Amino acid sequence: MKPILIAECCQNHNGSQEILKRMIHEAAANGADYVKIQAIRSSELTYRERFENGLTDASGQVQVIQRPYQPELERLSTLDLSTDQERWFVEECERAGVMPLTTAFTRSGVRDIQDMGYPAIKIASYDCASYPLLEDAKKVWKKLFVSTGATYDEEIEIAAQMLAGSDFEFLHCVTIYPTPLSELHLNRMQWLRQFSEKVGYSDHSKPAETGLWASKTALALGASCVERHYTVLGPTETKDGPVSITPAMLKELREFADRPVEERLEIVQREFPDWETTLGDAHRPMSHAEKLNRDYYRGRFASKVDGKPVYNWEEFEMAW
Repeated sequence: MKPILIAECCQNHNGSQEILKRMIHEAAANGADYVKIQAIRSSELTYRERFENGLTDASGQVQVIQRPYQPELERLSTLDLSTDQERWFVEECERAGVMPLTTAFTRSGVRDIQDMGYPAIKIASYDCASYPLLEDAKKVWKKLFVSTGATYDEEIEIAAQMLAGSDFEFLHCVTIYPTPLSELHLNRMQWLRQFSEKVGYSDHSKPAETGLWASKTALALGASCVERHYTVLGPTETKDGPVSITPAMLKELREFADRPVEERLEIVQREFPDWETTLGDAHRPMSHAEKLNRDYYRGRFASKVDGKPVYNWEEFEMAW
């Protein structure tokens, strides 16, 4: 079976439906299997006091990142898609001949999008251990893509047990933006295969500096899918532009993914002399930068119940 390619639009559409339409059709024309957006609602952003000023210790090392609530709320509110626009997105993907996909960031988000026609759902790595969210998603979709980057080994094991019986793919990723090739740790895909027959890779490397070698090496090692941030704008025109590939790069990745896996590996070994630096460790401690990101992004969004935030790992009775 040929690997799946996911073109992750994230918020590279800048809140514009016309830009998003262009993204959908150019992704479809250049080999994407899924085009993905993010079901972010700025109204679900949480205020957490420790991130207002952050914390740096006496040695100068950051202990808590600084990400004030109000500027982030204002930024995200300009990028919100309405539920009508999200329904349009699903329909437009169908018109373009590509499958729609979205990331659900809250349990209430799962409820909101359950009937929009998505054939599958994506769960971000910061929520791989949000077990109530996984349970909700599993009830609605048989196909799930679950990133694992910001998750500890024992949490992944529990997540796999909870997802048993569904068609799920774990995606290895590293939550450093951008990810240096020396920090990819692609050997972790092999460790993940004990839980999921299909294991993919979510790539956050910087194509201007490292080309497509991170994704290509993952595919050479048998990745079942590759998710890449994707843009039709310039690399400086969006927040995620620097870690995003263009339609031409997507086409190149499609052509590479369509080759037999043995041929992919031969090409990587021949044309990318430093490819083994990407392998790293199957069991690795999370870096300090990743722990900081986990601290902020895990809990960045929450369902609002009686006006109060309820996080994805907290049990509450969801009104469906």
